[in-house]
Amino acid sequence: QVQLVESGGGLVQAGGSLRLSCAASGRSFGAYAVYWFRKAPGKEHELVAGTAYTGGYTYYADPVKGRFTISRDNVMNMAYLTMNNLKPEDTAVYYCQVGNTWYVEPRSTFDSWGQGTQVTVSS
Repeated sequence: QVQLVESGGGLVQAGGSLRLSCAASGRSFGAYAVYWFRKAPGKEHELVAGTAYTGGYTYYADPVKGRFTISRDNVMNMAYLTMNNLKPEDTAVYYCQVGNTWYVEPRSTFDSWGQGTQVTVSS
């Protein structure tokens, strides 16, 4: 079973940038899609972005299109979420997940979550 550890969150002003990292251990990402989700207080987990095994196909939720970039390093078993032009509504705990298909399935659901990394954007 893969263990995922997210890092890189912090407090930034609106318009700022952050780069989140996701490290996999236990087993590799394998030939599976990798996702970033976020959860704001009082809300459900929200899919932010996904990348297929090859990295050649990416998915972004509408609120982050043009501002966030998902990437992965299959050799290092790392995934990243580069976030630019951050907005206060991006404030949330961000989580990474590994899917069970090589392609991105936006309807993917997950039962367990890691500790995530907190992103707070001040106005």
